[in-house]
This record gives sequence, C-alpha cells and structure tokens, in this order.
Amino acid sequence: MTWIMLGAAIVLEVSATLALRASEGFAKWGWLFVVAGGYIGAFTLLALVLKAGMPVGIAYGIWAACGVALTVVLGALIFGEPLTWRMAIGVALVGAGVLFLETGHRADASG
Repeated sequence: MTWIMLGAAIVLEVSATLALRASEGFAKWGWLFVVAGGYIGAFTLLALVLKAGMPVGIAYGIWAACGVALTVVLGALIFGEPLTWRMAIGVALVGAGVLFLETGHRADASG
C-alpha cells in the first residue's frame, strides 16, 4: 500500500506541475484548482508514506526522480517542449539513480 500511495503522490505532483504550465502563469484560472489540489494531495500522500515507515531518503529520491522524468517526457508530449537525446540520456540516468537507491536500500536492509 505504501508504494501505491507513493505512486499516487508522484502522479498528483506531476499533474499539478503540468497544470502550472497549462495555466500560462495563472492567466487561465481554472487550472488553479488542479494545481492546488494536486500539490495538497501529493504532499498529504507523501506524509502518509513517511508515517508508514518508508525512509525519507528513499521516498523523496524516488518522488523527485520520477517527477523529473515524467515531467520532462509529458512536457514534450503535451506541450511540445524540447526533448533532445541528451535530455533522454539524463532521464535514463535519473531512472538508474532511482534503481540504485531502491536496490541499495534493500541490499543493506537484508544484509
């Protein structure tokens, strides 16, 4: 359940961040509700994840890395923002970093 809550927190945070872009500096006020609701929901879920016992370094590392990667990819798909090969390599490295965080935590916890 902890991982589901973390995944939902990441989706809400990315949605809120993309809504910031869609709002065009809040020129389109309707997006304000998506932004506020997304961030409030995301941080509430993150707090519950931490309360459930996930280490903050793992939870926030995964949150931040997945958030960056998803925002870059979805920004390119939805808004036509640039996604160069160097950026794609960066996204892959972020993913590798998350993998190392999680597998490193599990290896240390079991051994």
